[in-house]
Amino acid sequence: MSSIGNTQKDPRDILLAPVVSEKSYGLIDEGKYTFLVDPAANKTEIKVAVERVFGVKVASVNTANRQGKSRRTKFGTGKRKDTKRAIVTLREGTIDIFGGSVA
Repeated sequence: MSSIGNTQKDPRDILLAPVVSEKSYGLIDEGKYTFLVDPAANKTEIKVAVERVFGVKVASVNTANRQGKSRRTKFGTGKRKDTKRAIVTLREGTIDIFGGSVA
């Protein structure tokens, strides 16, 4: 049997890391969590990954592709890698990203 139809990705390969910044920390009060995700992942894959990893229901997913900055070095010009962020809005429940209470 071939596994042509089975293209399910591992959720840990989709969600790379939570984004810890002042802006993302302020969104937690609204039930929105920000993650760095695989640039090839789409919104449906991100939604399924968050629901499986954290056991919560997702209401919506917004994504933002961020271009890497160009930097000059003594060897010429370089470029930081492009990243993709996902802002996930939950229906109910919370995610314990920081290992403690968020207050």
